[in-house]
Amino acid sequence: MRPLARHLNFHVTAFAVLLAFAAPLAAQEENAPDAPPEMPTPSPEVAVAPEPEGGRPSLDQLFAELSQPEQMGWQRIEDAIWIEWSRSGSASMDLLLKQGREALERQDYELAIEHLTALTDHAPEFAEGFNARATAFFQLDEYGLALEDIRRTLELNPRHFAALTGLAVIMEQMGEEARALTAYQEVLKIHPHRPNVKEAVERLEFTVMGKRI
Repeated sequence: MRPLARHLNFHVTAFAVLLAFAAPLAAQEENAPDAPPEMPTPSPEVAVAPEPEGGRPSLDQLFAELSQPEQMGWQRIEDAIWIEWSRSGSASMDLLLKQGREALERQDYELAIEHLTALTDHAPEFAEGFNARATAFFQLDEYGLALEDIRRTLELNPRHFAALTGLAVIMEQMGEEARALTAYQEVLKIHPHRPNVKEAVERLEFTVMGKRI
C-alpha cells in the first residue's frame, strides 16, 4: 500500500456524528490485513435494471421497509434502492456510470476513474458518481481520494449505507477501530440486515472495549 501523503480531517454532519480523523497510514501498514475488506457495490445487473411498470416506491418507502427488524426481503429492497441511486436523470450520465462500474468489475480501476471523473465533472450533484469513484480509489490504495469522495457522497446522500460502510472499512484499515465502529453502527441504523456489518460491529466492540479496559 502507498502511504497517505497528508493527514485527513473529515466529518459527516448528516448523521450528527463527528467522524473526524487525522492518521497517517504509513505508521499502520505493518499491522494492516493482507487483503482489505470489500467495499459494498451493486451488481451490474442491479445497476442497469429497467424501470418497473406501474411506477415504483419512493426511497423513503424503501428505507422504511429496509429498517424493519424482521424484514426477510431486505436484499430485494436493497437492490431497489441501488436502482434508484443509479438514476441520474440523464441518459449520457447513466452511461458513464455504467461504463465506470463495468470497468470496476473488470478491475480496470484507472479506466473506471476516467469514466467516473467525467461523470462527477458533468453531474456534481449525482452522489453515485462519487461513491463509485471512491471504490476505484480504494482499490488503488488512494485512501485520501477515496475518503474525499465518500465525504461528498454523504453530503449529497446522507442515507448512503455503502459509502458509510466504505468509511468504516478505511478507518479499520488505518487502525482507527473506534471510529470504524462508530461508522459501522451508523450503517446498522440505516440498513440493519447486512451480516458482514453486524459481524464487524461485534468484532470491533470486542476490540475497542479491550483497549479501553
